[in-house]
Amino acid sequence: MQCAIYKSSKKADTYLYIEHQSDFSRVPDALMQLMGEPEFVMSLELTPERNLAQADPDEVRKQLVDQGYYLQLPPKAYTSE
Repeated sequence: MQCAIYKSSKKADTYLYIEHQSDFSRVPDALMQLMGEPEFVMSLELTPERNLAQADPDEVRKQLVDQGYYLQLPPKAYTSE
């Protein structure tokens, strides 16, 4: 499965994966407003063998099929006590 990845111009370390480059038709308007102007990062083939740094590729593929996009949020900061 091919996908395109965009980063948010408003939210640091926030990425939006979509099925087809420049096709945001399945992404809710409210999410697009929160993202700001999406900045294209890359396109890639999501295969079962591919590892992603911050996301589970199986979950990305599932959400792309089910809802048309996958939103990758920044990792939660850990605090030491």
